[in-house]
Amino acid sequence: MTTVQTHTGTPTQADAPTGTDTHTDTDRDAELKALAEQAGRDLEDASALEILQWAVKTFGKQFCVTSSMEDAVVAHLASRANPGVDVVFLDTGYHFPETIGTRDAVEAVMDVNVITLTPRQSVAEQDAEYGPRLHDRDPDLCCALRKVAPLEQGLTKYRAWATGLRRDESPTRADTPVVGWDEKRRKVKISPIARWTQDDVDAYVSEHGVLTNPLLMDGYPSVGCAPCTRRVLEGEDARAGRWSGSAKTECGLHG
Repeated sequence: MTTVQTHTGTPTQADAPTGTDTHTDTDRDAELKALAEQAGRDLEDASALEILQWAVKTFGKQFCVTSSMEDAVVAHLASRANPGVDVVFLDTGYHFPETIGTRDAVEAVMDVNVITLTPRQSVAEQDAEYGPRLHDRDPDLCCALRKVAPLEQGLTKYRAWATGLRRDESPTRADTPVVGWDEKRRKVKISPIARWTQDDVDAYVSEHGVLTNPLLMDGYPSVGCAPCTRRVLEGEDARAGRWSGSAKTECGLHG
């Protein structure tokens, strides 16, 4: 497993994707955006595996999968399309032990290359600068420091990345394209299971014996950082346990 400590701030020239000048980079981005939008239309009815096979054929080593280790469904699918595929995991320093255990198990049993990204500061260093329990006082800033900035740095060498977003998870994800353009990061963003339901996920897990986070069977249908995740009560939405009691619904990784 590779562990990469990331930093915050504006990427340096060494961090930036190779390019000769601003005009060339702008042209490249326009081409990638057009490619993503066309693929989103063409692949809307394709299977998740076909979508990932297209991604591998199109981007090769400049394609990766990101995983929160809630389950390893997309990582498993991607390993079928491209054995040894890079699977990027954000270790925020606040994860449940079960989540770290799932990451370690995925690395041990699946044909993937797990890359763990860590924030610039440890939790203790962040507490010293911003005060303890920043996640309670300013969860958006905490997510920005421990999730968003590390991911942006970690994705620098890739032109396309895959996520496990599904349209049925929440209203904010209802329009997720199977292939789209990540305007913020200037990359192609692939959501191969966007059209899946929870039943589809469960069926795939059962058929292929895919690893899942043990917390999914312990009242946590959506697993995030431990301080900001609680068990969901009967009748609640699957993501009701994330940032409970606040208006926050997303960590910032997806818009």
